[in-house]
Amino acid sequence: MIELPESISLAGQLNETVKGKTIASVQANAVPHKLAWYFGDPAGYGALLSGKIIGKARGVGGKVEIAAEDKRVLLAEGINIRYFAPDETFLTRHQLLITFTDSSALACSVQMYGGLWAFTEGAYDDEYYRVAKRLPSPLSDLFDLPYFLELAEENSGKSAKAFLATEQRIPGLGNGVLQDILFNAHVHPKTKINLLTEQEMEELFGSVKTTLCKMTVQGGRDTETDIFGKPGGYHTLLSKNTVGQPCPVCGGEIVKAAYMGGSVYYCPQCQKERK
Repeated sequence: MIELPESISLAGQLNETVKGKTIASVQANAVPHKLAWYFGDPAGYGALLSGKIIGKARGVGGKVEIAAEDKRVLLAEGINIRYFAPDETFLTRHQLLITFTDSSALACSVQMYGGLWAFTEGAYDDEYYRVAKRLPSPLSDLFDLPYFLELAEENSGKSAKAFLATEQRIPGLGNGVLQDILFNAHVHPKTKINLLTEQEMEELFGSVKTTLCKMTVQGGRDTETDIFGKPGGYHTLLSKNTVGQPCPVCGGEIVKAAYMGGSVYYCPQCQKERK
């Protein structure tokens, strides 16, 4: 799933590859997917975007926003974005294909579920999109310790997972990046944050900043791919790829558990649940 490190990394790659190109044609919903979300009728995407020049792409929380003059393309959740040079063969199965006048293309496909929205700037109004643009990014200087502690106070009865990774109160921080953040802070996903000491809260804040920064600098997590189909450079400590493997700190077994409609990964020795 696209989260903050991936949205920033993908946007950077798009700015290097497609910025300044002119859209020749658009195919949307060519291969229907039950959990592919569009804005309005995808059949109208061609008329909406054709002839537009690609501007700057940017990460907006866990979404990638691509400017095309007065239009926007917004890609989110489980969208696989692939760039194809003029001499490459495109993917045949996709939910959105944007072809440029130089015969290069962007092919976007849905893994499990995801949004592929195209709209005139200002026409799309989604709460998470709006909040992600309004609240400070955890990578910014505005996201400092006083801000974090105030946010924690407002959500003091929530578990660590619920506080950090739900409702997009911290833009782009989702269940994927959450695992290493909590591991580095020695916090169990189910531990209520009001049970953490002041020092532990400071360590959790530091882990949010440093873990996300490291993930972003290294081009996203190795559980996700970039626009060339290559995995990110950040080696995840806790993920579907490391279940059952030894903890890198204590050697104990990394476990997986269902929690809050998703999966959490943790080391029972390094991250003891506090009740």
